[in-house]
Amino acid sequence: MAKVKDVVCGMWVDTETAPAKTEYEGKTYYFCAPGCKVAFEKDPEKYLKAEAEGKEHGHSHHGCC
Repeated sequence: MAKVKDVVCGMWVDTETAPAKTEYEGKTYYFCAPGCKVAFEKDPEKYLKAEAEGKEHGHSHHGCC
């Protein structure tokens, strides 16, 4: 079991049981809910840039979880 951080909301998710995942530039990203996946796919660079800067967006902006 591997745990990774959902780059949209910051929650930790299990790669084997994550409710949603997507591929972007050769890397697989895992999400706590389909809403996080949808948000990521609309603007992946926004979330990857925020993650690189150590910022989290939180759950409240897209209604997941």
